[in-house]
Amino acid sequence: MTPERMPRRGRLRVLLGAAPGVGKTFEMLVEGRRLLDEGRDVVIAIVETHERAATAAQTIGIPEVPRRTDLHRGVPLSEMDLDAVLARHPEIALVDELAHTNTPGSQNAKRWQDVGILLDAGIDVVTTVNVQHIESLNAVVEKITGIAQQETIPDAVVRAADEIEVVDLAPQSLRDRLSAGLVYPAERIDAALSNYFRLGNLTALRELALLWLADEVDSALRSYRADHGIEGTWQARERVVVALTGGPEGETLLRRGARIAARSAGGELLAVHVAAQDGLRDETPGALAAQRSLVESLGGSFHQIIGDDIPGTLVEFAHGADATQLVIGVSRRGRLAAALTGPGIGSEVIRRSGDIDVHIVTHAAAGGRVALPRITGGALGWRRQVLGFVIALVVGPLLSWAMFAFRSPESITVEVLAFQLLVVIVALVGGLRPAVFAAVLSGITLDFLFVSPIFTITIAHPLHVLALALYVVIAILVSIIVDQAARRARTAQRAAAEAELLAAVAGNVLRGDNAVLALVSRTREAFGLTGVRLLAADGEVLASDGEPVPDGRSTTIAVDSGPAPAVLELHGEPLDTPARRLLDAIVAQLAAAIEHTDLRATAREVAALAETDQVRSALLSAVSHDLRRPLASAVAAIGGLRGAHSLSASDREELLATADESLATLSSLVTDLLDVSRVQAGVLAVSTMRLDVAGPVLAAVDELGLGPSDVELALDAGLPAVSADPVLLQRVLVNVIANAHRHSPADSRVIVSTSTIGDHVEIRVIDRGSGVPAEKRDEIFQPFQRLGDTDNTTGLGLGLALSRGFAEGMGGTLTPEDTPGGGLTMVISLPLAAEPDLTQEETE
Repeated sequence: MTPERMPRRGRLRVLLGAAPGVGKTFEMLVEGRRLLDEGRDVVIAIVETHERAATAAQTIGIPEVPRRTDLHRGVPLSEMDLDAVLARHPEIALVDELAHTNTPGSQNAKRWQDVGILLDAGIDVVTTVNVQHIESLNAVVEKITGIAQQETIPDAVVRAADEIEVVDLAPQSLRDRLSAGLVYPAERIDAALSNYFRLGNLTALRELALLWLADEVDSALRSYRADHGIEGTWQARERVVVALTGGPEGETLLRRGARIAARSAGGELLAVHVAAQDGLRDETPGALAAQRSLVESLGGSFHQIIGDDIPGTLVEFAHGADATQLVIGVSRRGRLAAALTGPGIGSEVIRRSGDIDVHIVTHAAAGGRVALPRITGGALGWRRQVLGFVIALVVGPLLSWAMFAFRSPESITVEVLAFQLLVVIVALVGGLRPAVFAAVLSGITLDFLFVSPIFTITIAHPLHVLALALYVVIAILVSIIVDQAARRARTAQRAAAEAELLAAVAGNVLRGDNAVLALVSRTREAFGLTGVRLLAADGEVLASDGEPVPDGRSTTIAVDSGPAPAVLELHGEPLDTPARRLLDAIVAQLAAAIEHTDLRATAREVAALAETDQVRSALLSAVSHDLRRPLASAVAAIGGLRGAHSLSASDREELLATADESLATLSSLVTDLLDVSRVQAGVLAVSTMRLDVAGPVLAAVDELGLGPSDVELALDAGLPAVSADPVLLQRVLVNVIANAHRHSPADSRVIVSTSTIGDHVEIRVIDRGSGVPAEKRDEIFQPFQRLGDTDNTTGLGLGLALSRGFAEGMGGTLTPEDTPGGGLTMVISLPLAAEPDLTQEETE
């Protein structure tokens, strides 16, 4: 008897969307029809068409398993009939909305659990899900949209799918589809566009879906390479590994690595520290902790690994992480240490890195960092002099041993020339002192080992004294030549460095942007100082670079930058005379940079004054034009009343009404002028409080005398309270609603709706007029602008300028948007009010 074979597990294909309406269900049905045409056994287990005609049309011709109807609180709800699908046992089942929650009492709480049973039965499933339902992304989506998703699905369920495909649609195309009524019915379009389907929301959700899928593809790629034993790096995605030692250069390396990773979309930043197995390697835990925090703030990850072979461990980690770039710092060792101990970790990392690009980044802590070379003291540094003595002490005995081992009566000439060559080499390397030492040592050695009688230091002939003197003279002459050449080389190097520094300084001043800070940084780097600060006359730090010396070793230099001179404070070793001369040039450039900064600030002030003058000119023009009519009407009416004694009662009443209307118009215009002047001066008085926006909305509609035939109110009854000034908010609403009503067609009503978006409440005033072109939307908020209106009875054109100023004064915004189908929507956004302190109220 053969054992019964278990059915193969079905394959799961997930169509992932960024938002409702991108076409997931449509694509699932198109795929079902394609498979059906190929002769596959395909059924619709459950599909939600949401009354979309195009989606419903795709279901025609595909067999459908009847749904199960459940009663929940007396309401009939249709669900996928899991048992019926299992009994039908198709080859492929189409299951919509994978994150759906089943009605209470169902076999499983979630639809994805039903799908798991279908897969276990050997049925392939094609399903759909939106990115906001994925568990790990739920909080991020809520932060973006302000809406908490109740239906979620574990990441593991989606990641376990055999195929995941993003059904992508550009955000504006989705909004166009929504505006055309292809997603939601007409009564839900405006609310959807102004809430969940805002352009920014859709863009963020789309990026979230693509990045999530990119991570999943990356995991699949790693699994494939591991399964097939592929060890090489596949550079499908930019990954930058930054090696940290715990030294001061870590911040520089991390920021450089972050810039490299940011050059490509989806780039990753990984920081790694290689610790010794015995834990004795020199490192600074505090610096590492700070660098770990910096990595996380840059969006990267921090890793600490153990290994004594630093280059090998580092390269192994980079290969394991599929890194494409490796960033390391230039060695902090000096040239002598590098010469004695070998090329160092950087060279070894490059040799082993293979196809990983290695970036060696210089930094302030690097050994032998670039600075202005000093020309005081000896021309040759102490390191070269020490090296000269070392050559004399090491090569001299070795040469003596070799010459003595092969000496003969005829070899004295070779021996003398060999020691003479040694003296010249020492002079070339170490200069005068090591050369004289080598000459004396060579003369003594020749006399002791090669001149009879040997093994004694005896000068038996005057020529031997002359030979020793010639040794010393030759050494001195060669040393002088070497010293002069080294001095000239150092002078040339210094001149080149000074020229480069002055060119960079001049460039910083000409560019103007952050010139003062750039000059301060250049000063610290050029002179090898620990810190440089530029202080204003009142002690304010204008710019700084590095850290001041704790013991207070500093030099101060006055910077003549105008009426209030600044002070340049240098911390570190005192400067020599040539450095002082160069510093004078930098100080002069620094003064010019400060003056340039002051001039730019003055130019901005002048520009502001010019703008104010332009507003004042417009104000005078508006006053002369718009105030003349009501003022003239009032004067004429009052003059008629005073000068005429035979007026009838009706004529007198008409003149009084004219005077009253003209004076009311005049009062309103003057009030608007005073308000806009307060807004521009920043002295607007705002008194915010907890407020229900329905009150100011109804008050504004009543003030304008508009009825149900003019305005449609769609106010959210559960709207939370906002923080606003009721008087200012009513003025904003009056101006905005009046504008919307003025520009709406005669047969169209203005719509006023309210909704909550995150931590703000939005009041949307929607009209179906001609709208405002995008390039002219900023103009409508400028004072004295009517955007082409020629009707002078509409006022000075201050309404929207005042409204935006009032809204911003309350901590909100006033922004225009397109109305789907034509028109303009003005969005008033106000912050939610803080919850009252009930505890404090109870104690009071």
